[in-house]
Amino acid sequence: NCVDPEQHQRFPRRQSQSDWLCVGPQHPELGAAETPPPDAFAHHFCHYTPKCFLTVHRGGHGASDRSTPSRGSRSTPSRYGEEGWHEGTSKTTIRAENEVEAHREANNYKFGFRKWKGNVTEKPIEDRSDVIKELYSDLSIVKPREGSVITFGNIVYVLLFGWWISLIYFLICPVMFLTIFGAPYGKLCLKMAWYFIWPFGKSLEKAGDVVKRSNVRPPKCEVSPEERDGEDSKDLVRDKDSAPLLISSPIPVEIPVQEAPARKTSKHWCRISTYVWLSLGYPVLAVVHSLACVLSWLLVFSIPVSKMNARTLTTILLMAPEDIQNHRLEKTLGCETRAILCCYQAFNVYYYKYTVQGINIFALNSLPLVLTTLIIGYTDHEHNYFSAETKFATAITSIIPLSYYIGMGIASISAQSNFAVGAVVNATFGSITEMTFYITALLQGHRAATKCYEEIVKAALTGTLLGCILFIPGICMIIGGIKHREQRFNSRSAGVSSALLFISIGGVFAPTLFSKTFGNLVCESCTNIPGNASVPFICKDCYYDMSQTDPHLILSQIEPLVYTISVLLPAAYLIGLIFTLKTHSHIYDIHISDGQGGHAHAGHRVVHWSRWRALAVLIVATVLMACCADLSTDNIEPMLTHSSISQYFIGVTVLAMVPELPEIVNGIQFALQNNISLSLEVGSCIAVQVCMIQIPLLILFNAFYDVGFMLVFSDIHLWASIFSVILVNYIFMDGKCDYFQG
Repeated sequence: NCVDPEQHQRFPRRQSQSDWLCVGPQHPELGAAETPPPDAFAHHFCHYTPKCFLTVHRGGHGASDRSTPSRGSRSTPSRYGEEGWHEGTSKTTIRAENEVEAHREANNYKFGFRKWKGNVTEKPIEDRSDVIKELYSDLSIVKPREGSVITFGNIVYVLLFGWWISLIYFLICPVMFLTIFGAPYGKLCLKMAWYFIWPFGKSLEKAGDVVKRSNVRPPKCEVSPEERDGEDSKDLVRDKDSAPLLISSPIPVEIPVQEAPARKTSKHWCRISTYVWLSLGYPVLAVVHSLACVLSWLLVFSIPVSKMNARTLTTILLMAPEDIQNHRLEKTLGCETRAILCCYQAFNVYYYKYTVQGINIFALNSLPLVLTTLIIGYTDHEHNYFSAETKFATAITSIIPLSYYIGMGIASISAQSNFAVGAVVNATFGSITEMTFYITALLQGHRAATKCYEEIVKAALTGTLLGCILFIPGICMIIGGIKHREQRFNSRSAGVSSALLFISIGGVFAPTLFSKTFGNLVCESCTNIPGNASVPFICKDCYYDMSQTDPHLILSQIEPLVYTISVLLPAAYLIGLIFTLKTHSHIYDIHISDGQGGHAHAGHRVVHWSRWRALAVLIVATVLMACCADLSTDNIEPMLTHSSISQYFIGVTVLAMVPELPEIVNGIQFALQNNISLSLEVGSCIAVQVCMIQIPLLILFNAFYDVGFMLVFSDIHLWASIFSVILVNYIFMDGKCDYFQG
């Protein structure tokens, strides 16, 4: 059933404007989807639509008669000419798991919303690929062995972990034999020592257990008729002359090898040997396995080693020693069985996709770095243990995971809220990363009575603009163009962002153009040798000085211009929201279909972060971001005074682009999925927010607490920004790009 009656009552308006795609899993190559009339929604049924589909019409007002549903990929119109591309509609169908994911995908195409690639809801494990299922395995499945276990990663395991873990077991083994009572655990240490030196292709099993066959049945497994269940037996029978049947979900099958005796309650907790083991052997091994677990977890790609050590520490070493048996696996094994521990590979390159509660593993592993930065930053004030450069590097690096948490919190709240709440959250917390650094730097400069920090802030603003306008679209075009040769995007929607960007750049640099008539360019730290023309004349710390200008002119002309611009730019941002999301939403033409049915879990979505949890994460991340920004500004002064690196270079590169690394990764992921439109919007969205939200907020902050911030930039900042906007407008004209343009 495509339409749930309750959903139809809750979302009548959205459904009346939507295209309902009824695509069955047995027809993945379906080229066209029939669209029923709005009044037929309640009576329209299709039995093969277990997911939600997000349909995005790209282009003008026309309607396309072809659409190719795909999972996360865009359909490129091949039968349109150059004029047909602009006049027709290129429809993109993106598969979403539920309503919340559909809202997140739709928000990615809205003006003023930060783009987010990751899911905000938990995806059922049975719907994931075999590669992803392997990442979340608990190392208890004994599978048929394919290929050799002698791999480069497994050899690296022996060099990094295996030899010293095995050595500790060999050292504890004679100690347990000397205690007499701990002799059974001495034998266990000997087993574990041989196991951990090379655990691959072996399994640790409990003696007397019934072997369980689970999840997937290879062709060599036969199931007796007595073990089949009703209609499911028809799907389980394989005939050589018949085509394989598609089963909606894996069916667990248990095959008892032999009748096992009744399970008796273990009495090893009542033995003296157990307490000898817990006193002498287990504490040492707890330290060893904990250390190996933490180290392998931090390396990310060796997480299977971490799981193996954690399972050994929490389960195997607390069992009765006689219950643990070490078996070498045979290649002829036909069915999957259960074991206590079984590992085939120590390293897996796909663990960069691993998430915990929706949080990427790299962002999760970076949290200790944030805590370490705060501890060493606020305790070692005299730089006795760590230099200022080290503190600055750790503070800047800590901003990257905090930016990730802020981005995920914004996406979670926006996906679960209406348009107004999402727009407010994106406008406020979307700029919080940069604003915390700018304000702390201005306060630091005000306390130090120097213009250096103000120039760093201006350089960071310009660097963010250049990075978002040129670097992010450029790197996405290069990576996406190498994979997809040529990529197309909606030039009309990109033109809206470019027009707003052009207007905002003009507004931001209007006081600079005005001040050139009345202001004086002052440069400090000039180096010149009189009479020696071969030595170049070099100046640093250049800025426009308004102190020598008529004070009446500043109060009557320049300040009113700055304050007027600080009001007009947010107003233009608000008008852009109304234009693109309300009055002229057909430019983006976003349609959401909420199909339910098929799977049992289709109507139930588990959100990683609820709205209140996401809000709490946003607040905590914002506080930590302010602390890291404060530490970075406190420790940047030695780099400026004792280093040959220019303050402009630090501001334009490090301070501008490091906080935007999560956005760059999102843009690259969109480009790899042939969705270059969102890659271009990633940079445009940040640049528009810098001009229309962040700079007016800085002016407002300076109005209430005068830190000497004047919206006047140097010549290189002015012309670089104007040239970049003109260039990106030229590239966006034809609606297509390749790696050469990138």
